[in-house]
Amino acid sequence: MKPEIIAAMVEKQRAFFLSGATQDIAVRLGALSLLQDWINANEDRIEEALAADLGKSPFESYMCEIGLAKSELSYMLRHTASFARPRRVPTPLAQFPAHSYVQPSPQGTVLVMSPWNYPFLLTVDPLIDALAAGNTVVLKPSDYSPATSALIQEMVADCFPPEYVAVVTGGRAENTSLLDQPFDYVFFTGSTTVGKVVLRHCAERLTPATLELGGKSPCIVDETAAIPLAARRIVFGKFLNCGQTCVAPDYILVHEKVKGPFIAAVVREVNRQFGAEPLENPNWGRIVNEKHYDRLMGLIDQDKVVMGGYGNRETLQIAPTVLDHVDFDDAIMAEEIFGPLMPIIGYTDLEAELARLAKKPSPLAFYLFSSDAQKAKDVMARAQFGGGCINDVVIHLATSEMGFGGFGESGMGAYHGKVGFDTFSHMKSIVNKKTWLDLPLRYQPYSKPAEVLMKLFLR
Repeated sequence: MKPEIIAAMVEKQRAFFLSGATQDIAVRLGALSLLQDWINANEDRIEEALAADLGKSPFESYMCEIGLAKSELSYMLRHTASFARPRRVPTPLAQFPAHSYVQPSPQGTVLVMSPWNYPFLLTVDPLIDALAAGNTVVLKPSDYSPATSALIQEMVADCFPPEYVAVVTGGRAENTSLLDQPFDYVFFTGSTTVGKVVLRHCAERLTPATLELGGKSPCIVDETAAIPLAARRIVFGKFLNCGQTCVAPDYILVHEKVKGPFIAAVVREVNRQFGAEPLENPNWGRIVNEKHYDRLMGLIDQDKVVMGGYGNRETLQIAPTVLDHVDFDDAIMAEEIFGPLMPIIGYTDLEAELARLAKKPSPLAFYLFSSDAQKAKDVMARAQFGGGCINDVVIHLATSEMGFGGFGESGMGAYHGKVGFDTFSHMKSIVNKKTWLDLPLRYQPYSKPAEVLMKLFLR
């Protein structure tokens, strides 16, 4: 799409927003209802698109994308009216007579840039929050998931006029053209490297932004953990979507006392969940493209492979791979894996490991498996990360009652539910001063009695 067409699209959206049409709560709820109806009527087609792009099974597509989007829609349809109401706050005595309130107001025309790994959910979820908050929206889905991007474009065209919601497809040139536009807010999900580029563009215009990035999310298994259950849950989360999940446990730190039993339990779970030959499992997906396939295969040290370690370049599939005796100097530990490779590192001193982690970039997620409730509470309070779980992985993002977002190099800002509504809103602070009384305290000429009263009020 040519830059001038993108510019005209954004200008039309700005004009539509400035008309005040999206301020009406009924309009917002109507938009969400249209989206809900379209998704309900096209679940099979969404599953087909996700299978075409990533080889996802229908079960996984619904569990991780369609169902979560529907859940966010239902939540916002129930709560948007209450979220949008002004919230009265106490007024200082010095401002008597008056009342004060906070008024949620839409950001304006917003840009949502989404990734390829969960291409439907990570496009639709921020769209839901942005519409609930009363914005107009330009969506830029990933060119690495063309089937899903095309379906999203059709969905938006069926549900909304382009001055309300529009889709821009394409690659790097379109991304650059969009970032050159005067959006009121930018919401980006993707890699840390690209996130830095997005933030630089936003800084040029002082445009506020939410960045949902990634990082090497650690998973600690201590000596008190319930090993069979820990292995089962970690295998699920690590190999979900073939490991192409931003909150997947990137590597496992296991206490040396339980490392042997843990690895044995992981091997059993991989066989139980995916079968003896995972590449023949119809529910096992694929890597998004050849570039990422080759990168992942290059990270595998065959001398450290416990199971897996092979793939099929024709189908872009890599078997669930477990590696032992990994250390922090290995190539696999130099970058976020984003694939079905599970490095396991033994440890003996948890304090030393926490100190090591504290010196690394803050991860998007952090997981701890332990039966020691006080230790778990203390560790989660001390560590710096976006979000996480005790005795599970991944599931913290599957609720509209908590915000989901990163911290430090794993991102800034959050969304989902009320937090998402607030992200796409500006909170106006307003004082409504009454006219039936005007205290002379603040006006010149100043007097000693006025000074005494001022100090009484302002302390």
